[in-house]
Formats: sequence, C-alpha cells, structure tokens
Amino acid sequence: MGNQKAFIDIHRQEAGYRPIQDRIHDFSEVAQTLSSRERRLQASRCMDCGVPFCHWACPLGNKAPEWNDALYRGEWETAFRLLSSTNPFPEFTGRICPALCEKACVLNRFNHEPTTNRENECAIIEGAFREGYIKPLTDIERNGKKVAVVGSGPAGLAAAYALNRKGYSVTVFEKSEQAGGLLRYGIPNFKLNKSVIDRRIRMMEQEGIEFRYNEELNLKPQTSNLKPFDATIIATGTPTARDLNIKGRELKGVHLALEMLSQQNRVLAGMEFSDDERVSAKGKDVLVIGGGDTGSDCIGTAHRQGCKSVTQIEIMPRPVEGHEDPQNPWPNWPRTLKTTSSHEEGCTRRWNINTLEFLGENGKLTGVKVQEIDWKPNPDGGRPIMVEKGEPEIIKAELVLLAMGFLKPEHPEYPDNVFVCGDAASGASLVVRAMASGLQTADKVDLFLSK
Repeated sequence: MGNQKAFIDIHRQEAGYRPIQDRIHDFSEVAQTLSSRERRLQASRCMDCGVPFCHWACPLGNKAPEWNDALYRGEWETAFRLLSSTNPFPEFTGRICPALCEKACVLNRFNHEPTTNRENECAIIEGAFREGYIKPLTDIERNGKKVAVVGSGPAGLAAAYALNRKGYSVTVFEKSEQAGGLLRYGIPNFKLNKSVIDRRIRMMEQEGIEFRYNEELNLKPQTSNLKPFDATIIATGTPTARDLNIKGRELKGVHLALEMLSQQNRVLAGMEFSDDERVSAKGKDVLVIGGGDTGSDCIGTAHRQGCKSVTQIEIMPRPVEGHEDPQNPWPNWPRTLKTTSSHEEGCTRRWNINTLEFLGENGKLTGVKVQEIDWKPNPDGGRPIMVEKGEPEIIKAELVLLAMGFLKPEHPEYPDNVFVCGDAASGASLVVRAMASGLQTADKVDLFLSK
C-alpha cells in the first residue's frame, strides 16, 4: 500500500445522507457522495492486512485491498478492472449491500472504523461509467448453444451476464414488464434509482442478451415450453411472502409489504392505479410488522407518501447495541441493532411484540391488537418458547404492512439440464449472495454443456 499509516492518521468518513427535511419529500437516492480527493483518502485507509478477512466475508470474493490501493493511487481504470473481475454489477452492491466485508475488516476489530468499501466500490463503478471505461463486448465468439434464464433479479442477471460472455446465446424471461426483479420492484428508488438498472440492462442487450418481458413460463418438466434451449436456469426468487392469517386479515388496509413497495416503484415509472388499487400511507397511522430491511423500506416509503405516523414492531427481542455481538463475534456478521436512514426519518420501534388481531369498522382497518411477550429457554432444546408478558393493547393504524420475510420456494424434480440459483434455491437472502449464486450456477451450466 502507498500509505501504510493512513489507517492511523485518517479517520473513517462516510458520505452520509441528504438532510431529512429534504429527502422525505422525494424518492431520489438518499446517499450523498464524497469528492474524489476525499474518496481516495478513504481508500488509503485499507491496511493491506496479512489475512484479508474482507475476501472471506464477501460472497463474491471482491478483492478490496487491491482495488482500494489502485483507487488511492488515482488509478481509476485499474481499480475498475480489479473490481469488475469478481463483481458483475458493483453499481448495485455499491448502493444496497450491507457490506459484510466492512464488518470483517481488521480495522473494525482494531478501532471500529473499517474501510468504506461499499462507498468506494460505488465511486469506482460510477467513475468507470462516467469516464467511458465500461463498454459493451460486441465481439463475443458464440458456441452455438442456447440457455434460458427465468427471472431477471440479481441472480438471473448475474448468470445471464456470465454465460453470455462465455459464448452462450442467452434469453432472459421475465414475468413483469421490466427487468430487475427485487432490484426494481422490491427496493425503493431512494436506495436504488431505477435508471441504474436500466443503464446496465441496455449494456447487456448491446452485448447480445435477449430480454423477453410479460412472459410467465410453465416450468413443469412434462409440459415445459423451454425445450428449444440446451439448459435452463431458474432464478425466480422467493415470490411468496410470509403472511399473518389472524382474525381481521381481510380488512381493507392490511397489505403485504411488496404490494406497497412494488406499486410505488411502478407509480414512479409512470404507471397509473385507481384509488381502490392504490396502497397509500398518506394521512394515515401506519404499522409495519417485521423488523428487517423490507420493513425499513416500508417506513421510508410511508414517510414519502405523507403518512401521519409510523410504528414498527418485531416479535423477536431487541438486538444488542454497539459494535460487538457476543453471540456472533468478529469477523462474523454482528447481529446488532441496525438504524437505517428510514428509521432516522421518524419511527416508533418496539420488540417482543406479538400481533393478535386486526380491528376494523365497516370493513376498514382501524387498529391492531398486540401483546408484549417474552422468550424462555426450551427445556427440550431448540427454539425458545414464547410466553405472554404484558396485557393486550391496541395500536391505532389505518394501514398495516406485513414485512415478515419470504417462504423458501419448493421445486419439482427438474431434468438434468435445469439449474436453480439465488433465492429460488436458498430462500431469501442478500443481493450479493444472489449474484454470487448466479455466477456459480453459470459455471455449472458451462461445465454441464461442455461435456
């Protein structure tokens, strides 16, 4: 490394977010950027440690020390080449990845000021687009074999990207009107502007990948319409959200989180919905059930729609605060309390809360009956036992958003030339893991078809 003492002399500096009073009135990205000089200083903090745990933690195996050093030296194109050698879409992970590499960074153990890898990679890829380092490959030598990719989320896009560059003719089938899957219809624009996806899709099309939209294919082995292809990759994600089938579930105002999130992204893309179809938080007290990232996205969206208030409840206990997680120590991912930009915009957060019943009048939601609970060790081992703690209470709400995760898909027994990747194979996980799965599956398809 060019500056071996930078991690001592230079403190971690994050770009931060736009002011709350500004950002809650639009759906533009909340993240700000540092100047090129400041970004290079942040890259210089990477200490090139003897055992780079960032490599180990990143599902893609990103070589952060190498591209951080190139960035520090001002060698932006070299940094881009190193970054793109492992990561097909840094513009996605650079915006929405939770940065497992940073939690595993030796500096995180040393002074809790890890290198700003996620922001650095976003700066590198945006610089590469700006300077024209990224150009579509138009001279790919084709091998005469065809592969279908069903689903255009991060796993499907990564698989298509890799197979196309290996010489396969790739067709991506997408049941929605545009590509991106979770990236487009699950993640709000204030975290990932959809023009970023469009830019990448245009380049993939220029490289020869065909995208076919509004096509929901029959995947049953006996009657599948994918027979013209030499291999098929199933990358359909986890389409079934976990529901909460308790009394009052049928009331108007109770929705799955993605009903709101996907619709809002479609509205921003120009689609129109009737008043009866529209899921809106405007002027309403909103209750989000589920404490994960999807719930956080609902909070930010509710604020931008003009909600009256937002409360988020979670059935599990409050995570530990601070940098250290005694149950999952460094360099593993710490399960500590996470406060997102959406939480900072205003939200009442509660843990150990069980939802008992949705309440309403004239078919419309008016409140939710909940109860504080506790978790006791199971004498037989296994999952702790939930026990009642407090008295039932009512939380006022005209809109409930169920953000409790997704069910792992079940698949029939496919023929040998069908492969499953991403969330469709593993259940709901991170975008970076889905991308890594897509790349690994592309290698498996290549090996299978090369026999």
